Amino acid sequence: MPINGPRPLTTARLDALPLEAGHAREMAAVLLDPALHTYTGGAPEDEDMLRARYERQSAGSPDPAELWWNWVLRERAEGRLVGYVQATVRGPLAEVAWVVGTRWQGRGYAREAAKGLVTHLLDGGAVRTVVAHIHPRHAASAAVAAAAGLAPTGVLEDGEVRWRLQAPGP
Repeated sequence: MPINGPRPLTTARLDALPLEAGHAREMAAVLLDPALHTYTGGAPEDEDMLRARYERQSAGSPDPAELWWNWVLRERAEGRLVGYVQATVRGPLAEVAWVVGTRWQGRGYAREAAKGLVTHLLDGGAVRTVVAHIHPRHAASAAVAAAAGLAPTGVLEDGEVRWRLQAPGP
């Protein structure tokens, strides 16, 4: 995997495209529902706020030892953005997250995207461990993590359960 940014990836129904500031308008509508912040805190951001955040994220981490890889998820059949996945990569460790807009939940997109992301990261060879942090009452996100091959560790960090997948081998 290139160190300068994320490569696009695809799943059966989704194209994960590297995040750009130009995605802000469509993503503001995707992420509009306050319910998406129930377990993570915060509130929906408007287009200008998202654009500024996407510009910062696309520029990359100020820490050269840390890579920020962010993708928007485009549902191929209708050509609409439905959410995002992201990975913060530090050496052989990647911390991942996913969000699918409320309108598109219940269709398996988060599961498909998370599985695709984990496979993508591990297939590159440099990432050996994938971690996600999930609120203990967020059953849907826990099911997504399990489907992607992660398992709960029993460790709580900032009130969230640490889920982990260690790649086999040396």
